[in-house]
Amino acid sequence: MIRPFAFSTSEFVMRIIEIPASDSARLIPLLQDLHALHVAHQPTRHTKDPNHKDLEVWLGEWLATEGLFALGAESPQGALLGYLIYQIEHREALPVRAAETRAMLHHIAVQDAWQRMGVGKALMEQMKAKVSAMDISVIAATYAQFNDASAALMAGMGLQPVLTLAEWRA
Repeated sequence: MIRPFAFSTSEFVMRIIEIPASDSARLIPLLQDLHALHVAHQPTRHTKDPNHKDLEVWLGEWLATEGLFALGAESPQGALLGYLIYQIEHREALPVRAAETRAMLHHIAVQDAWQRMGVGKALMEQMKAKVSAMDISVIAATYAQFNDASAALMAGMGLQPVLTLAEWRA
């Protein structure tokens, strides 16, 4: 049973819901916006204008992966304001690192009209509550260097940069 989490600010009320793989098509418009942002800033790294049906198939299959979860922020009218996708990862001990189970935040996207209104924060707070209930105390995320909004959201939620990824492309 999905139990929606109600969240309100002084401006609006939204529900945070789980989005099953069978409902992945709801995420496609926001995924396309998020992808377009990455294409605009890193055109050699991302495929321009991926096919809608290909995105839908890939996203549905990905969301069906065990340990992968999608949360959505929904308006009282049922409109999707934003979404978040995270995965539970079990990392084995190495000689240089202790074993850990962590939540890896893969995607977070919020409709332009609802940015800076607490939607991303509400999604992350619900994710934190869910992983804390599983006794998971580590959340990790990657975000593009150009994405100041993600950097600010992560910092505001207590996530601090711990490494930098650099790449070369021919």
